Amino acid sequence: MTEDVLEVAVAEVRPSLEALLMIADQPLDESTLAAAVGAPVAEVASALTELAEEYAEQGRGFELRNVAGGWRYYTREEFAPVVEAFVLDGQQARLTQAALETLAVVAYKQPVSRARVSAIRGVNVDGVMRTLLTRGLVEEAGEDHSTGAHLYRTTSYFLERIGVTSLDELPELAPYLPDLDELEDLEDEIGGSRAVVSTGSTDGDE
Repeated sequence: MTEDVLEVAVAEVRPSLEALLMIADQPLDESTLAAAVGAPVAEVASALTELAEEYAEQGRGFELRNVAGGWRYYTREEFAPVVEAFVLDGQQARLTQAALETLAVVAYKQPVSRARVSAIRGVNVDGVMRTLLTRGLVEEAGEDHSTGAHLYRTTSYFLERIGVTSLDELPELAPYLPDLDELEDLEDEIGGSRAVVSTGSTDGDE
């Protein structure tokens, strides 16, 4: 194959290589990539080298590296602080006591409305629920047919974080929580408002 023909083949295979590397969760060797795009290994090797050089010349925020016998996209080192700040934003902060208590109520009484959680805890939990939703620990679970209130439940991420595979593995704490049937009157006082039950306090956004 002449140099001109090789250059044409390389140009045609580059977009396919980029698409595969974009979704790769581990380095891919040249043989694997060649089989995937249906091109000779020599063409793939040349295309990968050209892509890596092109990204470096353009000063992209990522680079293509040949590591441990395989190729993969990596964040360019000088931009690591930006990526780290974005990925870790809010993830390293521990949940407050209020958030943990609210999460426990949702876990053992789900699906449950905010008003019922507020009635059990004795404070308005709107702010803490927003935090739990943002963290991916709680999610919406439809509506209560009788009241129209939004219901909430814990997520699979919650199970992952506490190291169990199902809600059945949660410790036996439910008997120590109030019977929700006894809280209907309190729920009526809270529902739809941001007023606080009995204590006059609120957890706020935590």
